[in-house]
Amino acid sequence: MNITEPSFDEAEIALLRECLNSKWVTQGPFTERFERLIAEKQGVKHALACTSCTAALHLATLALKLGPGDEVIVPAFTWVTSAHSAEYVGARPVFVDVDLATYNIDPEALKAAITPRTKAIVAVHLFGLAAPMDEIRAVAEPRGIAIIEDAACAIGTTYKGRPVGGLGDIGCFSFHPRKAVTTGEGGAVTTSRDDLAERVRSQRNHGATGAPDPSVEPHGPWTMATFENLGFNLRLSDIQAAVGVAQMGKLERLLAERRRLGHRYSELLAGNNSIARPLGGDVNGHTFQSYVIRVLEGSRAHRNAVMTALAAGGIQTRPGTHAVHRLGYYRNKYGLLPEAFPNAALAEDTTITLPIFPNMTEADQQRVVECINRVSA
Repeated sequence: MNITEPSFDEAEIALLRECLNSKWVTQGPFTERFERLIAEKQGVKHALACTSCTAALHLATLALKLGPGDEVIVPAFTWVTSAHSAEYVGARPVFVDVDLATYNIDPEALKAAITPRTKAIVAVHLFGLAAPMDEIRAVAEPRGIAIIEDAACAIGTTYKGRPVGGLGDIGCFSFHPRKAVTTGEGGAVTTSRDDLAERVRSQRNHGATGAPDPSVEPHGPWTMATFENLGFNLRLSDIQAAVGVAQMGKLERLLAERRRLGHRYSELLAGNNSIARPLGGDVNGHTFQSYVIRVLEGSRAHRNAVMTALAAGGIQTRPGTHAVHRLGYYRNKYGLLPEAFPNAALAEDTTITLPIFPNMTEADQQRVVECINRVSA
């Protein structure tokens, strides 16, 4: 049993055929359609598609004009590119520990990490559960600190009834195959700030800044864009966006199915006292991009033994994610100790991501639960 799988059918085929028949396959009309659907779903003014959530995070740090001397606070338990986005622009990621009940940033640790150099906070909505945005905003807004929402896992996730991606200054989404909807690889930046949207639009497209002044030379077939910014080629193709449009048409069904499966896992595992279930935070807004449990015995070896037993039963799993401060690049560059962020380290060592995917049957789920109950004690 795979840990996840995308949901494709004739809807994707039809829109791909329409795209290919149009002969327009780079960023164009399908990308615009995809962006409108994302903006509408996440309740923002602007959605700008790009090649990945990694690209989206990079574009976010560029748009916020972060750079050398700036500090960006990042939870220590997250995918590595939450921190890479600061490194890309010469800023310094400052790690803080997470709350084991949610795997998201610990508000008290966040407060303690603020310095005069803090210019942004990366609020990761890990595994599809919203970060504690009220507490994050209470820290950030009075100090003029920007909030980047790393919503890679969180298309459709809500926080107290409001969609993520528009709760901070700028949001970043992923459409990797493990996400609720996919374009193969792909991402998007969301914001309601016109200034940030303008910068992202330019910097994903080589730094293009529009047509030249027609008073200097009339526009015609010879007219080319101006380039007042240093940019990159981080555009999504219309081929990928066509798949995205089809996927967004299924989003409500896919999210409802993930939520049903996530809550059912929690019910089925309720009697297993050797594991912790994902019950913290705004669980009503959780979209369960991943269903992550934690073995309470507390050792990496025991967790690995549980995963080995599940693999022997044909059930694919993986750890939750990294404790980023223990990865070689950050450990070596900043001299970080493995025990510096104990909750993040414990989460890396003891979490297990269980299979959850469209059309997963109750029998599939029962099989996973029975195996966990048998081997986790």
